[in-house]
Amino acid sequence: MNPGAPKNCDVYTRLVSGILFPLHERIKKHASVSIRKEMEVSQWWDQQQLEQFQLCKLQRLLARVQERVPYYRRLFAETGVRAEDIRSLADLARLPFLDKAAIRGNLEALKSDNGESLARFNTGGSSGEPLIFYISKERISHDVAAKWRATRWWNVDIGDQEIVVWGSPIELGAQDNLRAFRDRMLRTRLLPAFEMSDNKLDRFLEEISAVRPKMLFGYPSALSHIARHAEASGRNMDRLGIRVAFVTSERLYDEQRRQISNTFGCPVANGYGGRDAGFIAHECPHGGMHITAEDIIVEIVDQQGAPLPAGRAGEIVVTHLATGDFPFIRYRTGDIGVLESNPCACGRGLPLLKEIQGRSTDFVVARNGAVMHGLALIYVLRDLPGIRSFKIVQESLDLTRVLVVSENGLSPEFVGKIESGFKARLGQEVKIAVKEVPEIPVEKSGKFRYVVSKIAARA
Repeated sequence: MNPGAPKNCDVYTRLVSGILFPLHERIKKHASVSIRKEMEVSQWWDQQQLEQFQLCKLQRLLARVQERVPYYRRLFAETGVRAEDIRSLADLARLPFLDKAAIRGNLEALKSDNGESLARFNTGGSSGEPLIFYISKERISHDVAAKWRATRWWNVDIGDQEIVVWGSPIELGAQDNLRAFRDRMLRTRLLPAFEMSDNKLDRFLEEISAVRPKMLFGYPSALSHIARHAEASGRNMDRLGIRVAFVTSERLYDEQRRQISNTFGCPVANGYGGRDAGFIAHECPHGGMHITAEDIIVEIVDQQGAPLPAGRAGEIVVTHLATGDFPFIRYRTGDIGVLESNPCACGRGLPLLKEIQGRSTDFVVARNGAVMHGLALIYVLRDLPGIRSFKIVQESLDLTRVLVVSENGLSPEFVGKIESGFKARLGQEVKIAVKEVPEIPVEKSGKFRYVVSKIAARA
């Protein structure tokens, strides 16, 4: 028996997971079912076996893109490094990074000569200009399989009732009849995360109570916002039978985890990845943030691009091993993270991320040049009572704006505390412009960003 298989699934969930969804994937020419089954075996391999598997896949990927992808044919010729020169995972560092600017400037050249059924995707652009790229059926199959495997760690499966709180225009704009039928078959209900008025939040809570889902899925900011509204309105949501709340696409703060868990009476499972980089890592019930090592090689590098050991914070760089038709090789995510050297208590051999600190633009720069995480400023506001929500925008080294939604209005005393707290961290000469607003809109992607630094973005 597979120790990762969900238990106590009802008949309909077993029908969907075992027959209907596999049929759906076969019709779409996705190999996600067989890949997921293979991953549920390989997750128990030891480090040496996983790394050897990664190296074999990496060598095949590089040979493939060297032959078929114009961008990499040119790159290998210019650098003098050939695919056959990569004989270890450490040799991967001999290849240049791929960043968003390179993808924008070489969109067609990054397509394989014989790439088939490439689908056009784009990121939401919450930190700037959206990124356009392409994904093949091979890549989709692997990403679906990785997410499916991680879902089953939490004793839920495809076909269990699910409520998704999401804001991506890609999903929300794709609710045609076929997609609606599929969601009904899978028992998935999509709630738009764009508008979070009190009336909308009341309707969300009513729907969650009526559906009694086995799992929630969404942005941590959206789910925690719904949870806070439930608490404020005195609604009991912790006895609905929700087994887990999956969160992704934003940094998960400790306060958000506590709020979601306490309100809905379930654990919170953090996920890390993106449309561009793939399904990178997911938290297991023992708390380990497991990297999808069968598909993803993760490097942590410093500001000069040099590899960093486990325990040191740096930029997360990923190589997706199932992207031969539109490669993501040594792709700079712009996220800051730390690798973990100790194994997880669950026994899986998959490597771990110890921390995901957020995007580089989630950091702020003090007047003296010191770089600190935006949490340094967030804690100033969270220590003050009566603040419902906020957003911090570092416009320059000399000016930081603070937008605040308060319960009873901002008194001069409150404003003074915000100013003094921020100045203590950014510099006494920095202007702190505090403005009370009725609400703080989400980004175009539906996400919410507590901190945006226009200085860190240029650093």
